[in-house]
Amino acid sequence: MGTEGGNKTRNIIIITVAVAVSGTLAACAAIYLSKRIKRKPHELLEVLLLNELSIDEISTVESLQYEFGKIRAATNDFSDANKLGKGGFGVVYWGKFLTGQKIAVKRLSKSSGQGNIEFKNEVLLVVRLQHRNLVRLLGFSLEGTERLLIYEFVQNASLDQFIFDPIKCSRLDWERRYKIIEGIARGILYLHEDSRIRIIHRDLKASNVLLDGDMNPKIADFGMTRLSRNDETQGNTNRIVGTYGYMAPEYAMHGQFSVKSDVFSFEVLVLEIISGQKNHCFRSGETFLSFVWKNWREGTAGNVVDLFLRSGSGSMNEVLRCIHIGLLCVQENASHPTGMGSVLRMLSSSSLTLAMPSQPTFYLSIQSHDSNVSMLSEIQPQSHHSSKNNISLSELYPR
Repeated sequence: MGTEGGNKTRNIIIITVAVAVSGTLAACAAIYLSKRIKRKPHELLEVLLLNELSIDEISTVESLQYEFGKIRAATNDFSDANKLGKGGFGVVYWGKFLTGQKIAVKRLSKSSGQGNIEFKNEVLLVVRLQHRNLVRLLGFSLEGTERLLIYEFVQNASLDQFIFDPIKCSRLDWERRYKIIEGIARGILYLHEDSRIRIIHRDLKASNVLLDGDMNPKIADFGMTRLSRNDETQGNTNRIVGTYGYMAPEYAMHGQFSVKSDVFSFEVLVLEIISGQKNHCFRSGETFLSFVWKNWREGTAGNVVDLFLRSGSGSMNEVLRCIHIGLLCVQENASHPTGMGSVLRMLSSSSLTLAMPSQPTFYLSIQSHDSNVSMLSEIQPQSHHSSKNNISLSELYPR
């Protein structure tokens, strides 16, 4: 009995000490991490970040955190006079530090649950992405329910403010537009193939491309990106995000996304840059892509080109080649390789003979008067007609 009683006592002591030590270690770990990240440990957003960041990345994130008061002062207390624009998940302001450095600040909406996901995506990506054609995230700030993302200030705002403006479009001759197209392509290629993780942007559009002082393009707004392992090239989702008109058919209709989804969006954007027309504000009874295809098929592709560009000399061959590449990449089940690497090679090499495009699958945008949400209806492709632009493209498009 004495031995048994002694064993029980010893076991109780061991268990008590083990529980106490475990509790102490857990408490120390929580205090350490909370100090490292400088945020309250009970917040779900923190837990999500800690679960996905390595120790080195946590150190990097720590160095990128700004005091909320400093950002509030830089933006003049988020004054309306400092407002640059408003998106689905918050308002963007410009600001200026005492050092003279200008910044752009996205103040995420407090009422948007999606804002948590966007914030998480942007912070995760900042420690993993660096490319001259991507907007650089300088850091972030958290205080209570406030979530701020601080970016480099890009002088000339967004691409849509130039290509769709009848006055400002004159600042973009073909040489500059072609440089913008190539820069966007290189940025997307980096996301798809050259970054540490494969990234599908899922919301490429003119308003998400910013232009610096030299009109170099920088892809912005990574809140809706999909991160995957490098061996994953496609996936499915029940939550469709993005902008109708830029969405690939298989994504908009069935939630099937891949790197080709971004390629489709990119080529719609290319056609907008060339035409100066918005893909979702088009003439009644005709879609943007059907208009482009009709003119290509009938040998009148010049009708697609912005009037300002038509007056230029020596550039029309390159313009028409870009329209051709665009049609190849918005086809359903395109036979030509449509990865961004292939697209960039087609853009960069005038000696590369292009396959003849077939008719794209068209989508008709119907505006809902009740919910103000764009609905998509599929229009079946008509019978195939050979293009009247049936010529030797390697000879037509010398660079």
